Amino acid sequence: MLNSIAMMLLLGMFMGWICKKIHLPSLLGMILTGILLGPYVGNLIDGSILQISADLRKIALIIILTRAGLSLDLNDLKKVGRPAVLMCFVPACFEMAGMVLLAPKLLGISVIDAAIMGAVVAAVSPAVIVPKMLKLMEEGYGVKHSIPQLILAGASVDDVFVIVMFTAFTGLAQGDGVSVSSFVGIPISIFLGILAGIGVGILLAVFFKAVHIRDTSKVIILLCVAFLLVTLEDQISSVIPFASLIAVMTVGIALQKKREVVARRLSVKFNKLWVAAEILLFVLVGATVDLSYAVSAGFFAILLIFGALLFRMVGVWVCLLKTTLTSKERLFCMIAYTPKATVQAAIGGVPLAMGLSCGNLVLTVAVTAILLTAPLGAFCIDWTYKKLLDQA
Repeated sequence: MLNSIAMMLLLGMFMGWICKKIHLPSLLGMILTGILLGPYVGNLIDGSILQISADLRKIALIIILTRAGLSLDLNDLKKVGRPAVLMCFVPACFEMAGMVLLAPKLLGISVIDAAIMGAVVAAVSPAVIVPKMLKLMEEGYGVKHSIPQLILAGASVDDVFVIVMFTAFTGLAQGDGVSVSSFVGIPISIFLGILAGIGVGILLAVFFKAVHIRDTSKVIILLCVAFLLVTLEDQISSVIPFASLIAVMTVGIALQKKREVVARRLSVKFNKLWVAAEILLFVLVGATVDLSYAVSAGFFAILLIFGALLFRMVGVWVCLLKTTLTSKERLFCMIAYTPKATVQAAIGGVPLAMGLSCGNLVLTVAVTAILLTAPLGAFCIDWTYKKLLDQA
């Protein structure tokens, strides 16, 4: 196991550095490392690591979402208002609608299979988007109109909505029907996640004020609390809907609101943790990619992915109607809301495991979406933000 971890970190870091040198996103190098070391090519990653790959990816996601919460100013988010709420579900609905319209014609599948495919592909990747938006906030780009905050907020909730839709569509495909309670559970899970995050954040702020401990110890406590919140979701999800990742980010926001100086210092610590977590995350995402599926995708699958992305971009544009954003800023938001990675890696193989007839095709499109949109989306964000956004 130790040998595998060393290879993943060293080779992932090296490949990321190479990509950065040739002006490509470093995550492309990390994903390629995962493909090369993964079970479908080199088979050099220890099986015990692959068994806990989903948990390791979730830990990395917790680290970057906690850092986002510690850096996200609630006042900036309030200024965004209505578009932030719409960004949580409207672009995903547009993309799923695009899939339902295009996939039956391009791939010859049924409408329900297209809906399942749309639900898998429609989620954006917080792992790609969050660090990019934090970078923009640090450099002051787009902050006048709270653009990074808008995209951060939308991306964190988008996944919850899409996964609920995925569950509903797979239930339909298996003949279970659609449960109304699953849709009612979306706002409830978000509300409970925010409520729990605020409560825990305030308690931590009071504790950190009363008990003087090193910042490193505070980071450990914050991480452990985040792990417990995520575990809680797994334990109570069948009874009460609870969005744990939103809770994790809200803990950071509440802590920042109550203890701003401490939050700023902890954000620096989490930034350092992200250096290793980012490599592990994207190498493990790459390790889930079976290139034979991507190769078998063909031209029509690629055309479908980009066609659905156009629908998504129209959805983002609709969310930004009647805002003060310039046309350049709106274009940036449309571009920044395209990368896919973590959710597709997590649920892309579920329809196949369920024995659904569309399983192989859904996994193929999910893998292709990761390979196309994660590096391309990251590259486009890096290439356009200085051209399209104003610096404060």
